[in-house]
Amino acid sequence: MSAEQVQPRPGLLNVANVLTVVRILLVPVFVVFLTFGGTGWRLAALAVFGIASLTDLVDGKLARSRNLVTDFGKIADPIADKALTGAALITLSALGELPWWVTGLILLREVGITVMRFVVIRRGVIAASQGGKLKTMLQIAAICLYVLPLGIGLPPIIKMVVMGAAFLVTVVTGADYVVRAVRLWHAPSPSAISEHRTGEDHRTDGEQQAARER
Repeated sequence: MSAEQVQPRPGLLNVANVLTVVRILLVPVFVVFLTFGGTGWRLAALAVFGIASLTDLVDGKLARSRNLVTDFGKIADPIADKALTGAALITLSALGELPWWVTGLILLREVGITVMRFVVIRRGVIAASQGGKLKTMLQIAAICLYVLPLGIGLPPIIKMVVMGAAFLVTVVTGADYVVRAVRLWHAPSPSAISEHRTGEDHRTDGEQQAARER
């Protein structure tokens, strides 16, 4: 056997994937609580949203630290994230508490970038940037401020400022992802590079010597 032990592929049923599925299942619960109205229901919706957002933080760290990354997780995790954020924004707009154009532009960016990342995945993975992480934190903070009951919430200007910051960072990071995706799409694919190297390896010694003397 080789000195390096081959790591077994993680199974589909693991703690990271379970947390992702839990996040998806919490989305309709959050929406129902938020639409019921009243201080108690709003606080319950806030608690559900906080728990769901926490699973987003935990499942990714567990998947990377315990080698639990699976194809299902790669697809389901971003879908769960967008479902939670999208449901919150759409519900707040439906309740008349958030302008529809804000919700529409944020969702257009989120869905568009997710689709784009799947399109270019054969060329490589677009890693999450620090701006993307800041965007996620600002969106969560803004949604939490909007979900808070009006009677115990902060002054409206504060939540508007935080949502404005989240909106701005969302647009800027979206443009950054588009630029990175275009560069990745036009870069040589790993398979093309591998085929080129294989062709180089299969040349005769005479051909290689001739190439070096040119």
